[in-house]
Amino acid sequence: MTKVKRKVGKYEVGRTIGEGNFAKVKFARNQETGESVAIKVMAKSTILKNKMADQIKREISIMKIVRHPNIVRLHEVLAGRTKIYIILEFVTGGELFDRIVHQGRLKEHEARRYFQQLIDAVDHCHSKGVYHRDLKPENLLLDAAGNLKVSDFGLSALPQDGVDILHTTCGTPNYVAPEVLSHQGYDGAAADIWSCGVILYVLMAGYLPFDETDLPTLFKKINAAEFTCPFWFSPDAKALIDKILTPNPKKRIRIKEIRRDPWFRRNYVPVKHTEEVEVNLDDIRAVFDDIEDQYVAEKSECSDTGPLIMNAFEMITLSQGLNLSALFDRHQDYIKRQTRCVSRRPAKDIISTVEAVAVSFGLKVHTRGYKMRLEGMSANKTGHLAVVLEVYEVAPSLFMIDVRKASGETLEYHKFYKNFCAKLDDIIWKPAEGANSGLLRTMTC
Repeated sequence: MTKVKRKVGKYEVGRTIGEGNFAKVKFARNQETGESVAIKVMAKSTILKNKMADQIKREISIMKIVRHPNIVRLHEVLAGRTKIYIILEFVTGGELFDRIVHQGRLKEHEARRYFQQLIDAVDHCHSKGVYHRDLKPENLLLDAAGNLKVSDFGLSALPQDGVDILHTTCGTPNYVAPEVLSHQGYDGAAADIWSCGVILYVLMAGYLPFDETDLPTLFKKINAAEFTCPFWFSPDAKALIDKILTPNPKKRIRIKEIRRDPWFRRNYVPVKHTEEVEVNLDDIRAVFDDIEDQYVAEKSECSDTGPLIMNAFEMITLSQGLNLSALFDRHQDYIKRQTRCVSRRPAKDIISTVEAVAVSFGLKVHTRGYKMRLEGMSANKTGHLAVVLEVYEVAPSLFMIDVRKASGETLEYHKFYKNFCAKLDDIIWKPAEGANSGLLRTMTC
């Protein structure tokens, strides 16, 4: 593989930190300020082919409108000749869902803190006439300080003059309000509140209130609000959840009433509102109108062949302030959106070993240099799982194997990774305990 140093405008672009069907998310650094950012990269051809221009334009516009400490910040939008670059706040703590998978249910005071921040963010969105419509733990990120950040506004609705009722059925079934399933129109604010209630239940219980293998049974239970709270829920928490998960949206508790609830108010620290700024959407219109002079300079500098070398600024950011054990110790890495391990074997040996293991798992393997995509069915045969694996050189003869989910359920990915990693034991480096072993410990799966 060719080693590439890539720039997009004033940003030096580094490793891929996320990948989906229509976009990649890359780590980058603003060369003018030194600030770390995430860049969502989308090919214009993909956008046009899938008729996604209006949806993406809406998502970007919404993120500009809803600036809030508990919402992932959009910095700017740039366009190259073939790609669109969405510059976002770099959130280092991973998905809240990953924490639930690893830790199980949260303590009540922890769940309340996240719920308070979620309500603050959702209330701000509603004050701008924006309804998220896909609130779930996978779309809630955590920053380095453990603060919640709402992300993924791809299904959100923008305000329209004279229109108070929404009609599009969207969202993730387990978190969707019953009125959304009725196809009769619904109030976006009330529907978002229902999803917040399901999230609070999941945080405190460690599992979903409505969870059935077939959709008709699932929808029946949602419509009847047929659920029970575990015995460890406090009476006050249970009372609030009952008020939120009320099937009739007109009788469902509203955000202003949630804010007055005694359980919610316990240890509540209101978010500090920043000064309102005028939102200008001209750059978004320019990008999607494909104006020639809006193109940003794209530059790649190539050198010799071999695995990609991780830049120093990537190492520092990834290691959370020079604590390199976070790179290689799973106990400190459990809430990352991707998983990784370390090897001292030659990079080509790593790739060939991974290919052999993937084939033994019945996966389709696509290899290009030192990057691989593994595809197959989920363990329960109900969905598709795709995983991207990439090899980086972090020091002479020391390689990091970075594994991340490209598509499929997050819980399914965690199960897959645990089983897959066990088969790579021969190539994973396990340094002997010694003077430096605390600094470079490999993950144990």
